[in-house]
Amino acid sequence: MATNTVVCVSLFFMILLAARVLVVTSQPSPPHSSSCHIPAIYNFGDSNSDTGGIAAAFYPPGPPSGETFFKRPIGRASDGRLIIDFIAEKLGLLYLSAYLDSIKANFTHGANFATGGATIRRVNESWFANGVSPFSLDIQVEQFNQFKDRTTYLYNQAKDDYSQRNNLPRPNDFVKAIYTFDIGQNDLAYIFRTLGVEGSRAVIPGIIDQFASSIQQLYGKGARAFWIHNTGPIGCLPVTYVKIRDPPPGYLDDIGCVKGQNAIAIEFNEKLKARVVQLRSNLSEAILTYVDMYSAKYQLNKKAKDLGFKEWFTICCGYHDSDEDVYCGNQGKINGTQVFADSCKDPTKVISWDGVHYSDAANHWIATQISNGLFSDPPLPITKTCPEYISMM
Repeated sequence: MATNTVVCVSLFFMILLAARVLVVTSQPSPPHSSSCHIPAIYNFGDSNSDTGGIAAAFYPPGPPSGETFFKRPIGRASDGRLIIDFIAEKLGLLYLSAYLDSIKANFTHGANFATGGATIRRVNESWFANGVSPFSLDIQVEQFNQFKDRTTYLYNQAKDDYSQRNNLPRPNDFVKAIYTFDIGQNDLAYIFRTLGVEGSRAVIPGIIDQFASSIQQLYGKGARAFWIHNTGPIGCLPVTYVKIRDPPPGYLDDIGCVKGQNAIAIEFNEKLKARVVQLRSNLSEAILTYVDMYSAKYQLNKKAKDLGFKEWFTICCGYHDSDEDVYCGNQGKINGTQVFADSCKDPTKVISWDGVHYSDAANHWIATQISNGLFSDPPLPITKTCPEYISMM
């Protein structure tokens, strides 16, 4: 049963990705008491932090994505902002332009290399078959390498012609930037689907090795401040929950999440944290912050009603049951009736936007918790995660 449910999750990644990014031009208010200056963010990840990459590369779906905050589709798998957007707000930066998007992109404050469906390790599947992005983490790192080298060259060639430097990052900002990561969920979905839950354990060390290699490559290119999210409770994805019929005893935990899948996610996170600790010893000038995204998301699900949300497995956009699916923004048949999968009446009261991704309101709650250091090791807010601050401690 677990294998079938994860197939649904992977199909969801293929269908539910928002439209081509349109850069937001308004400047968020700067943080009030930042202890250090972080001029840029370079982000790597999957659909949880993709601000338009996969939409620029493939076919972007339309409404109702983006309806709550942006009032239009804007390249995000949500009704509004993602966690990376709230992090940018916290640092007083513009929202990140996707590296793959050529329409009015602004890279002065960083770039986003994340794409929906991305994995840490390359997998032998395609976007069209299973919704797996061709831009795995190693490719995203290579894109960053080219981005840094080419923009630095162009910036220096422009010299005093400031008009030619518009939208280009300042070369000196690369070492001062923060490098954020939110990736791994699709790796777990893939190994669940191909190996089953129990067979997944043997593959995890190789995935962690690939992740560590990417960090080391970025360090070699001058990156120093790393903000690393672990993977969330994949067994709590509502699109999985609604597919379960008559689960055997012990299959679900106290709030209804699939215990076996979450156990593998926890094991993955434990190995990731151990490797981050090791990297701190190996990369002497790096600041590596490990962020327990799993605990933050699980706590939100567990306390949903106390925090003003509906039950955690409520899906705002799309129709799903044990037999039929009509994915968010699509048309299909439910019980023989043609329907359009529109959004719910009030997305601000729902944690899950589409069964896989989080709503603007849920992302805001999570981002507030993690950016203040409540789920971080070391327990520092993101505004203090820079080399010059750490050196003063």
